[in-house]
Amino acid sequence: MIQMEKEKYLVFLNEINKDKPNEFKKVNIKKCPFCNRAELTDIIDEKGPFILLKNKYPTIKDTYQLVLIETYNCDTDMGEYSIEHMEELIRFGVKHWLKIEENGEFTSVIFYKNHGPNSGGSLKHPHMQIVGLNEIDYKAKIKDEYFEGIEIHKSDQCLVNLSHRPFNGFTEFNIIINDDLYGLNELAYNLRKVVHYLLNNYFVKCDSFNIFFYHLKEKIICKIMPRFSSSPLLLGYGIKQISSCEQEIADKLKTMYFQ
Repeated sequence: MIQMEKEKYLVFLNEINKDKPNEFKKVNIKKCPFCNRAELTDIIDEKGPFILLKNKYPTIKDTYQLVLIETYNCDTDMGEYSIEHMEELIRFGVKHWLKIEENGEFTSVIFYKNHGPNSGGSLKHPHMQIVGLNEIDYKAKIKDEYFEGIEIHKSDQCLVNLSHRPFNGFTEFNIIINDDLYGLNELAYNLRKVVHYLLNNYFVKCDSFNIFFYHLKEKIICKIMPRFSSSPLLLGYGIKQISSCEQEIADKLKTMYFQ
């Protein structure tokens, strides 16, 4: 009889989390810690508005957690950045993500962003996170089909589509380039468009999203998910759903932002 390897779980450190500030829940916060740059510590790199530093509240065991602060202030979002700011931000973040991945110290390295009260984030100030995982390979559960779907935009260096078979269900947009990074500016430009669409023109009101980066099969892939309350079918049974109007969603994004 074949012995199946048990799934590995990350351990959440509650004793650290209890002191962590959370603006959405109004816990442990009087002012935004990312706006008060003079008191930031453990800074790894800084370029203009961008700061990469160690996470002051590393709530996940057996990981190396970094925060990338995107702006000087809280009152903006990725969809409102200038083209130049967006390009520089993505180039800065991807450079550090791939550098940590390449040093081989971790089983895998994840790069992602939370935005809004339904995203799993705790601070409004725009930021991203890079996390080195000591024992878990995020690529093990990833399938090619999660990044295939309705084509919205395609150029020599970049593809934008809407997932036919999304990782978690409903609406997931993918932006795909080669990992030679020649298409990185176009990825940044198109990511800005998708975020602006979700926060301003999605078919229902949306105030939260997640962005996830993947380095797979010589590709850099960026997946953008609008976030709402999670489906009980997904939580309880692992049953995924897709929208009945996915073609309409893709057509609206294409018409408003890619023509």
